[in-house]
Amino acid sequence: MSAQKGKELLLAVNDGTGTYETVGGFTSNDFDINGQAVDITSKDSGGFRAALDGGGIVSISTNASGVFMDDESFERVHAAALSNSHLDCRITLPDFMTYTGPFTVTSLSLSGGIEDAVQYSISLESAGVITTATI
Repeated sequence: MSAQKGKELLLAVNDGTGTYETVGGFTSNDFDINGQAVDITSKDSGGFRAALDGGGIVSISTNASGVFMDDESFERVHAAALSNSHLDCRITLPDFMTYTGPFTVTSLSLSGGIEDAVQYSISLESAGVITTATI
């Protein structure tokens, strides 16, 4: 992947009509793909750990902070956080790929200063099958 602008890493949430709306203006964000291997080490492994090819669990997590774009975005994310329900999200890595599927809000924090807009910080974990599409 070539160099990209960090501000173009986007988090969007399905608005209920099939349209994905950007959650907010990001000031920072990150995206992680994690894998958990299935250990199949045996006495025949020559003293090395062995893992089952294609086995294990893959999870995706993202953390972002910024300013919500509108009341609807905030209400959708806030409701999911309070009810521990899944959000249908799309994460876009610019000029590379999208990741779409159910995510759980594991953390939602709000903060604000007297001279600043209210800022949010959100953490999401994949909660099911995530589909990918090349941009």
